[in-house]
Amino acid sequence: MADRSIQGGDGIDTFPFPVELSVGGVGMQVGPMSTGRTWHADAPLERVHRIDFHIVLLFGAGPVRHMIDFTEYEAMAGDLLWIRPGQVHRFSRTSEYRGTVLTMQPGFLPRSTVEATGLYRYDLPPLLRPDAVQLAGLEAALAQLRREYEDTVTLPLSLHTAVLRHSLTAFLLRLAHLAASSAAALRQRSDSTFTLFRDAVERSFATNHSVSAYADALGYSRRTLVRAVRSATGETPKAFIDKRVVLEAKRLLAHTDLPIGRVGVAVGFPDAANFSKFFHQHTDQTPAAFRAELR
Repeated sequence: MADRSIQGGDGIDTFPFPVELSVGGVGMQVGPMSTGRTWHADAPLERVHRIDFHIVLLFGAGPVRHMIDFTEYEAMAGDLLWIRPGQVHRFSRTSEYRGTVLTMQPGFLPRSTVEATGLYRYDLPPLLRPDAVQLAGLEAALAQLRREYEDTVTLPLSLHTAVLRHSLTAFLLRLAHLAASSAAALRQRSDSTFTLFRDAVERSFATNHSVSAYADALGYSRRTLVRAVRSATGETPKAFIDKRVVLEAKRLLAHTDLPIGRVGVAVGFPDAANFSKFFHQHTDQTPAAFRAELR
C-alpha cells in the first residue's frame, strides 16, 4: 500500500485504513487472515503499531497470543479479538493466525449504528469467547457479509455499499451484545458513580492524579468513590488512575522520540526523576529500558 501515515497531536504515527486494498474501494475489508499482511511498509505486524480503524479477528485455530495496549491476550479457536481505533497492538511472531479478519473504516457506518453497536466502548474487553450458539450466529453473519463483500457484479456500487452496511450492522450488533455480556461476566455492571469517574479520568488523567480531587469534582465522598470503583473493577481509584497514566506513558515511549522528561510532562510529571520513579514502580522497568526493549 502507499507509504503514508497520520501524525497526531501526541506525535504518534497512526496508520490509516488501506482503502486502495479494499474491493471496490469501500470502507471495509473481510477475508482470510494472512501472515504476510501489513498496513504500512514501516509497520510490520510483529512490531507495536497503532491504526485508525477497527479490526475484528475470528480465530479458526489456537492458541494465538496477541498484545493489545500492552496486555497479552491468548485466543483459542472460536474466540474473537476486537481492536478499536487508537489502540496499540502487536501480532505474535510465534503464533499462526488462522481464521477471518474484518477491518472497517471509521465513518463507513452511520452514527446511529455506531452508537447502537458500541464501536467506541473502550471499556469493553477486546477478547471475546462466544458460546456455541453465539459463535454459530457470528459465523453465519460474517459469512454472509463476506459473500456480499466479494460479490461486485450483482449490484451497482451504491447498492452494493448499502447492502454491505446493513450486513456489517447485523454482524456488529451480535458482536456488541457478546462484548457487553462478556464485560458483565468479568465484573459487575458499572454503576453511574464509576461511569462518571471513568469518564473524568479519561479527560483529566494527564493533569489530575488525585482521588480526592476527582471525588470532590464529582460530588462524592472519597469512601463512596472507592466503593464504586472497587465494585466495578476490583481496583482502588488510585490504581485505576495510575494504570491509565502508565498506559499513556507506554504509548508515548513506544511511538515517539520525545525525551523521557517530556513524556513525563505529558502525563502529569513535571519532574523527570519523579516520572521515572513512578514508571519503575508500576512496570519494574525504567522508561529508557522500556523504550529500548521495543526498538
